[in-house]
Amino acid sequence: MFHDVPTSPRTLTDETAQRLRQDIIHGITPAGTRLAEAAVAKQLGVSRVPVREALVMLEREGLIGFSTTGRAYVKDLTPQDFEELFLLRLALEPLSARFAAAQLKGDASLLEQNIRETSHAKTLRDVTSLDLDFHQIILEASLQPRLVRLWKSLRPELELWLSRLHRNHQTQTHATRQTTVEAHTRMLECFRGETPAAAEKITRQHIVGWREWLPSPGELPSA
Repeated sequence: MFHDVPTSPRTLTDETAQRLRQDIIHGITPAGTRLAEAAVAKQLGVSRVPVREALVMLEREGLIGFSTTGRAYVKDLTPQDFEELFLLRLALEPLSARFAAAQLKGDASLLEQNIRETSHAKTLRDVTSLDLDFHQIILEASLQPRLVRLWKSLRPELELWLSRLHRNHQTQTHATRQTTVEAHTRMLECFRGETPAAAEKITRQHIVGWREWLPSPGELPSA
């Protein structure tokens, strides 16, 4: 179920959490899977302490839950979860784009590089990660650390949802990649030549467009 984890003592908990996180996000460990502390520790070749700490981290990120008896399990995302993620993105990202506009107008090289990498992405997994990287670049350019922290706290669930959606459209890698590149290119051009208000507006439009992808209760992608 899980892959080997690097055993550097300095980052053992973080490495354990990252391995568990990636396996959950990319469907290797599906929703509903029980994460027994001892079993996970054995599979990863680590002690139970970093596993316990990693599970707490993943609970904060919304990827796992604990039953009333204290057993960890991989959470499922519901349409209501997706709706809340949309509302939070709509609150955070247009505002961050306004703050980021001046800096990105002067230097949008990171966004340009991201779009180039996305245009050559071979897998939907890469498209998913690069898509969120693009938005994180804008957040970080806003120089608003609290906005950045709030958005980063959402990223694991955003990546989980996008990965699940993309896995349900494995034959559409090219179309998904192209749609992402075109949308991000429009945003880049706005940052290069328009006002902060325009950057805020196009980002809001982008997030509202993203909302149209969210599944209805009967169309939720399977884990």
